[in-house]
Amino acid sequence: MTGTVPDAERFLALVARHQAEDPQLSAIQAGLLAAASLGIAHDSRTFARHLGLAHALVLRELNALAERGDRLSIEKRDARMMRTHYVLSGKL
Repeated sequence: MTGTVPDAERFLALVARHQAEDPQLSAIQAGLLAAASLGIAHDSRTFARHLGLAHALVLRELNALAERGDRLSIEKRDARMMRTHYVLSGKL
């Protein structure tokens, strides 16, 4: 994740808040929500790259979260780049 330490602290605090509000969220799912809220990432590849995670793992968590339908939705899928774009929706 690029930026300053306070940005990282803000991101981690928001991840913790999302998990406290919804214990069913995995750390990656809460991170996806936090990243979108803070404008850090709105697609799977960018999120995976910023956090040093395997893209396949991020896609799995993103799809599971989107299936719930209450926090985010898939905006578009780029098959060529294997990138999934998402937007926040519902309650946060």
